[in-house]
Amino acid sequence: MAGGPKKCLSLIGFSLICLKMVASAKTAPEIPTIDQAYSKISNSITVEWAIVPGATSYLLTAEDGDTVIETMVANSPGTVTGLKAATLYQITVRSISAAGRSQASPPKEAKTVLAAPVLEVSSPSPDSILVQWEAVYMAIGFSVSIMRANGLGRIWKENTTNTTLTFTSLDAGTLYTIKAYAWNANGTPGDDSTCNQRTSPRAPANIQVSFDSGALQASVSWAPTEGAFNYTVMALSGSSELSCSTVFSSCIISSLQCGTRYLISVLASNDAGSSGSASAVTLKTVACAPGRVTIQEDPPGHLSVSWSNVDLGDYYVAFVKSDDGLEVHCNTSLTQCNFLSECGFTYFISVFAYNKAGQSPLGDVFNYTTAPCCPSDVNPVLVSSDRVEIVWSPVRGAELYETKAVDGSSVLECTDTAPACTLSALACDTEYNITVHSYSEVRGSNKSCTSRFTTTAPCSPEIKNVSEDAFSMINVHWQSSNDGATYTVTAQGEKGRYGCSSAGESCTMRGLPCGSLFSVTAVAETQAGRSPPSYSVPLETVPCCPAGLTVTQVTQSVVNVSWTVGTGAQTYVTVLESHTGQSKCHTHQNHCLLGCITCGINYTVALKAVSATGLTADCTYQSYSSSACCPLGVKLYRLGPNGIRIYWQIAKGSANYSTDLYGSKGIFTCAPSTGLSFCDVTEIPCGDVYTVMVSPVAETGLKLTFCPKKIYSVTCSGSTLGMVIYRGKRNAERHTKPLMKTET
Repeated sequence: MAGGPKKCLSLIGFSLICLKMVASAKTAPEIPTIDQAYSKISNSITVEWAIVPGATSYLLTAEDGDTVIETMVANSPGTVTGLKAATLYQITVRSISAAGRSQASPPKEAKTVLAAPVLEVSSPSPDSILVQWEAVYMAIGFSVSIMRANGLGRIWKENTTNTTLTFTSLDAGTLYTIKAYAWNANGTPGDDSTCNQRTSPRAPANIQVSFDSGALQASVSWAPTEGAFNYTVMALSGSSELSCSTVFSSCIISSLQCGTRYLISVLASNDAGSSGSASAVTLKTVACAPGRVTIQEDPPGHLSVSWSNVDLGDYYVAFVKSDDGLEVHCNTSLTQCNFLSECGFTYFISVFAYNKAGQSPLGDVFNYTTAPCCPSDVNPVLVSSDRVEIVWSPVRGAELYETKAVDGSSVLECTDTAPACTLSALACDTEYNITVHSYSEVRGSNKSCTSRFTTTAPCSPEIKNVSEDAFSMINVHWQSSNDGATYTVTAQGEKGRYGCSSAGESCTMRGLPCGSLFSVTAVAETQAGRSPPSYSVPLETVPCCPAGLTVTQVTQSVVNVSWTVGTGAQTYVTVLESHTGQSKCHTHQNHCLLGCITCGINYTVALKAVSATGLTADCTYQSYSSSACCPLGVKLYRLGPNGIRIYWQIAKGSANYSTDLYGSKGIFTCAPSTGLSFCDVTEIPCGDVYTVMVSPVAETGLKLTFCPKKIYSVTCSGSTLGMVIYRGKRNAERHTKPLMKTET
């Protein structure tokens, strides 16, 4: 137990010995010793010391009692900067190594030198330079020297206790270098300052002036001056001052005023200033352009131009140029000129004054526009009864044209830039006085233009009535107020064009086809032209009668009437009329069934064709005879073994008849002799059923088939008086008679 702590204490003791050895190996470097401290520049002190072994850098310290300034340097010598001029400082040095820094060295006193004077230099004259500066702290005197900046020539050096100094007898326009420094009571010089200054140049000589009258500018030239950087030319008058600057030996002064005398002078300048002025040169400019120019045209065709006198003007020239390029002028010492003029021209007028310097500047250019010329080829062209087109050739000077049409009570006007005008809303059949005035904005209208008389076309007639008479002639009536007009009426339709003319208020057209639609218009015509057509009036002719009509007997009391289509007809009315009465049919077809026809009499046939608007054409045809009546009491009698007699009762009226028997063994026909009411059929087979029909025959020979039919049975009983049996549809009975058996 006791052995452990001892060992521990032994180890601690060994560690302390090691730390002591390390600490002795890293001690601070030695304290340096300053050899000397001095100032060559007013804001710094340079320090020299012996090198300290092991030191890697040094810390310089300067103290003046108020401030402490430190500077780190690598080796000796070292300089402390940022100090005040003419000030005493305590200087110390510390050496620095990895082990740390040493104590400060013993202090060393050093004083900074005087500050350099701050120079202000100027050249008051071409051969002198003035040097000025402010007082320098602790200075008792100054030394200033001057020499050419290029190093050539001598050096002037002056010592003074003042703060200003002037060097004279220098070369003009030459660059000099000036140096100055101050010294203290010990005679120690301070910092010096250096600056350059050029002497001002001498005034230019041999000034020449050339005047340009057109541009109102002067070109000024002179002999170059030594040391001049640039030149300024001054032009002075009683009311203005002009100038120009250049680095060359010539310059142009522009914007000179006309009618003015100028004094021209030239100054040379460089960075030192300007030279004095040499003798001024006098310049006399051209006269100004004449003012108060007035232009009058009295009488027309003559222009009078006048103006006012101007200063420095010896004589005047007035120019008059027309807008077609022609120019005339007059030269006079007076203030007025006269010129000839023409209509429709614009004249540009300018007046110049002249003297020995030349022509005056261009003043105001005046223009005078004469009245525009009148159109000479006005040509009114009638377009319609209320419109006239007027054309003419353009005339010189006209910007607009005013066209007026006067009929005594009203005035119509048209204004346009084109040489044409359309006068509309005119009254028809009226005489107008038409005038075309040319117009310009400057001079207005030329009121001397002549007029022309034009009569408009006649008024349109108004159709009052269009009618068709019984002879298919179309009568047209109209109303119009035209004087001496001829009227033409036209009917235009799909089937052609028809017309008539008249100087009155009606005319008649013939030959218009039936069943057609026409548009009827009327036009009036006079020497002035044609009127617009009247409003059209529709015309419909009566429909055409059908070309053919056919009546066909359908039954004893019914007929079928048919016809061809009539152009323009929409419906038809058919009438069959006799002394017994009338049968009538109204249809839109081209056929119709008429009933209640009495057989065996004559009828008159009438047909009316009716259009969609109700126009009716009465069409007449040949009479029609209805068919004979069907016979009554038809009976059959046996005639021997193979014969049959058909008997009937004749109806009213006379007719021819035909008899037909239809059986399974053939058809048997017979026709009676005229006037008889029976007919015999021989060689007819017995033992068969026959359908018997007795029909009247029309005059055309056509057998009518609408009479009733009867059925009979012819038996074969072995007797020569065989039995004939009539077979009715119901309640058939057998009757035995001596000659013949029938059933009714």
